[in-house]
Amino acid sequence: MREFEFGEPSESEKPTSEEYAVAKWLKANVPTKKTKFLNHHVEYFTGTRAVDALLTSKWATGKNPIFTTRHDITDFLHLMLLHKLFHRAKKVPVTEQELKGKSRKKDVEKTSKSGDEQDEKNQSACEGKETKDKDGKDNKEKKKRKIRLEMHMEQVFLDTNDAYVWLYDPMPWYYWLCGALLLVGTVGVCMFPLWPATVRKGVYYLSIAAAGFLVLIIALAVLRVVVFCTVWVATLARHHLWLLPNLTEDVGFFASFWPLYKYEYRGPGSESDKSSKSKKKRKKEKHSDDEEEKTALMKETEVKDVKEKKVVTETTDTTDNKEEPPQPETSEQTDKLSESESENSQRSSTDRDFEMIDTADVEENAHTH
Repeated sequence: MREFEFGEPSESEKPTSEEYAVAKWLKANVPTKKTKFLNHHVEYFTGTRAVDALLTSKWATGKNPIFTTRHDITDFLHLMLLHKLFHRAKKVPVTEQELKGKSRKKDVEKTSKSGDEQDEKNQSACEGKETKDKDGKDNKEKKKRKIRLEMHMEQVFLDTNDAYVWLYDPMPWYYWLCGALLLVGTVGVCMFPLWPATVRKGVYYLSIAAAGFLVLIIALAVLRVVVFCTVWVATLARHHLWLLPNLTEDVGFFASFWPLYKYEYRGPGSESDKSSKSKKKRKKEKHSDDEEEKTALMKETEVKDVKEKKVVTETTDTTDNKEEPPQPETSEQTDKLSESESENSQRSSTDRDFEMIDTADVEENAHTH
């Protein structure tokens, strides 16, 4: 039983045999999902599915049923939760930012792939986009909403869709069987001097046969490399001949000895030569496109510089040709201007100006006349 983050239960909190049986039956019959919780790979189930499954079990449909209603089942499962056979968790949806952060941490795939493989992938992607259903709908898989689990503060079993993480993890029977066989084997190897003479001879011959088989595999690996190098040098790298090409590949035992040989011609006119030429052409085209883009950018920058220079010269000319703004007039100047305006207003329509004469002068002139 997994006891991380919770510790071992005391004797009073240990589950009963009936609870162990129900837990074993639930783990075998209730569907579970796998996820990561507190840096542990765990399995969890939902409360409603567990209750529905127990309603159809032998504990609810037998002669002496323990469970008669859903409330009875929830109470029993609550006791199992308190005895730490499972615990309640909280579902938290994973945001896109968290997914992007995780994807950045992963290793980036190698970008140095051949041009033919990239073209095939692009063609397959285009074909995949163009394929549609009979009704005219695209064949797109629905993205499943990813969630992560966190510890729930209220450890109570409820007949809802809440997640419950299994802590009960019994050891499978075949684990015990494999452990027993390993123990018996190690003891038997240690007691090799006590074996009968015939059995020891048989083991001796088997060990020689295994050593000879390993030597044969190593010799075949060396031989195939020697044959490839001699053919490659003699034909100036035009003919490629591999004996047992799958001998060192990650395949099955019988698949590593088939096919017996693999021959390729890579001289002028071959498919590999054509593919290499196409790669060179693509590289040249990319290089020429990059140069054209660079030249276009240079021309654009030059045109912008010329325009900026023209704008600067025009602005300097306009600032030079501008007249100085009129200075504000003082009070004396304003008084003079008002006097001149009043004098002008006293002119007659016959374009003759009237003189301003005092009354005393006018009386003296009258007496003289």
